[in-house]
Amino acid sequence: MQVAMTGAGGAIGRVLRPYLLACGYAVRSVDVVPLTSLGETETVLQGDLRDPAVIDRALAGAQMVLHFAGTSVERPLPEIIENNLSALHQLYEGARRHGVRRVVFASSNHAFGMHASGKLLELDAPYRPDSLYGLSKVWGEAMSRLYWEKHGIEGISLRIGSALPRPTETRHLSTWFGEEDLRQLVRCCIEAGDVDCLAVWGVSNNTRRWWSNDAVSALGYRPVQNAEDFAGTILAAAASVDPVAFFYQGGTFAATDYTSRKGLPGG
Repeated sequence: MQVAMTGAGGAIGRVLRPYLLACGYAVRSVDVVPLTSLGETETVLQGDLRDPAVIDRALAGAQMVLHFAGTSVERPLPEIIENNLSALHQLYEGARRHGVRRVVFASSNHAFGMHASGKLLELDAPYRPDSLYGLSKVWGEAMSRLYWEKHGIEGISLRIGSALPRPTETRHLSTWFGEEDLRQLVRCCIEAGDVDCLAVWGVSNNTRRWWSNDAVSALGYRPVQNAEDFAGTILAAAASVDPVAFFYQGGTFAATDYTSRKGLPGG
């Protein structure tokens, strides 16, 4: 199977590239920075996804697209629009031109970051973005729905939590998405049968997790990592946290530029 992966030079891409090759996929890895091929079945491409010509080279012959490119932190709106909205639109238009079967889109927990910490969210929870970045992920999930409804391109929105080698702070006890589970879930997204359009929480099997993934068991995802294994060390070293970041699931994303006069519930 030919799999195209954007943002292949980023933190998640670096975890996935050798794994996907070991699984036997032919991978076309794309990034704005130069990459060195990791093997005979990987081709690399440098370019800007806002350029349709780059998109065409990236997607020619691909059955699946893993879209991990874009701005991944809070930035001024013009940058968010260019990297997370315009580039995604070009990607989907390219998927139409090349008959791509499925797009796996890197959504984010920050599309829901203004929900209170400790509240268990189902997959159909209402969007409550905590930032312009989170807002762009709401738009991206809606685009996934649009291109499924109108053009039959299957879409999986992967709502990524804290994708790290190990959890390092109290919030991560709920949001951690370990590398072993990341690799497993992405492979499930590639290998699954017909999915239409759906969303998945990208989170490990954390005892304190805030997101319920029960409905996606049909994908075959069975997370095995648990941030609770690190709880003792993390809690012993826990530092004081901004009360807004502590109260909302989005953490520091929610606290940044927070000016609400209503105050925190119970505050």
